[in-house]
Amino acid sequence: MPAIMIIGSIGFMMGTGGSALVSKTIGEGDRDKANRYFSMLIYLLIIIGLVLTAIGLIFIRPAARMLGAEGDMLKDCITYGGTLLLFLVPFMLQNSFQSFLIVAEKPTFGLVVSIISGVMNMVLDYLLVYVFRLGVLGAALATGISQTIGVILPIVFFARKNTSSLLRLGKAKFEWKPIWKTFTNGSSEMVTNLSMSLVNMLYNMQLMKYAGSNGVVAYGIIMYVNFIFVGVYLGYSIGTAPIVGYHYGAENSDELKNLLKRSFKLIGITAAVMTILAEVLSKLLASIFVSYDAELLDMTTRAIRIFCLSNIISGFNIFSSSFFTALNNGPVSAAISFLRTILFQISMIFILPLIFGLDGIWAAVVVADVLSLIVSIIFLILNRKKYNYA
Repeated sequence: MPAIMIIGSIGFMMGTGGSALVSKTIGEGDRDKANRYFSMLIYLLIIIGLVLTAIGLIFIRPAARMLGAEGDMLKDCITYGGTLLLFLVPFMLQNSFQSFLIVAEKPTFGLVVSIISGVMNMVLDYLLVYVFRLGVLGAALATGISQTIGVILPIVFFARKNTSSLLRLGKAKFEWKPIWKTFTNGSSEMVTNLSMSLVNMLYNMQLMKYAGSNGVVAYGIIMYVNFIFVGVYLGYSIGTAPIVGYHYGAENSDELKNLLKRSFKLIGITAAVMTILAEVLSKLLASIFVSYDAELLDMTTRAIRIFCLSNIISGFNIFSSSFFTALNNGPVSAAISFLRTILFQISMIFILPLIFGLDGIWAAVVVADVLSLIVSIIFLILNRKKYNYA
């Protein structure tokens, strides 16, 4: 699954980077060029997806062996991964369309598509795995079919003639300058998705050393719980990015100032509320998963309380990275993401346990976010005159 996510992150990259470019172009008043860029990026993503599907199918067996799969597990890996690879193009397009639907001023439609796709996945999981006993093949088919449905609806919407959307699929030719700009704009999202697999692997490795299998279980629970909170920041950042890009293209510096000021205020209030909730509800959240084991419950509760302190800060870093993506400044956005998710966090995973033991592993993300906040503030100060947002 991490391998599929790494490949699929190209969809996130082109969605966030491309939507920043397209919204900026709309803000500049050139709707025709914006539609040309949008169409070109969607067609390019399909081509890239088909190429990566072919490469993935060729190398899936040696990749699974390299990661330690053998026997029945190897068969399951090839079945599951190979089936998901057949749906790689819909997976990448689904990630991309979520950003472009916001640019098209259809965020509600994007939400409805996500809900339909998610519910369909759950229903098909039950039918194909439990009723028809298809095992991992059924699980993969459920995911792939739901992703395909989540892509067909936006394609039909963007392809048909309509006046309610700012974007529409049409004729396009490949232009290397906007393609390169899209890749650099969205590089931070690419870095974030790539780093998640690496960081998770290192967390598990350190947890096996300091806490054994219980530590790995606790970390898995934290990932489920924490993403509920982080998802709020991600959703807000993705939702506001096209608005920032539009006003940047239209040179509305007053609106950029207003967006930045109000966003930080809103994120600050949300961060305080969510952190308090995480601390108060930590034992309840942990008991949902591990109420059967008192020792594991205590470990997971303490881990959530320490780990979720990062919610006070992480929203500012996530938004800052997205803000620079929307301003079409990919290098700064990528720098914030790279330092936060790779350099700082990986360093802390190995340094803090030497001082604080197991608590140091849980606190690694907190310290990494503090360091990243300093970097974000520095970049915001250095670029304030360039973009006139402060």
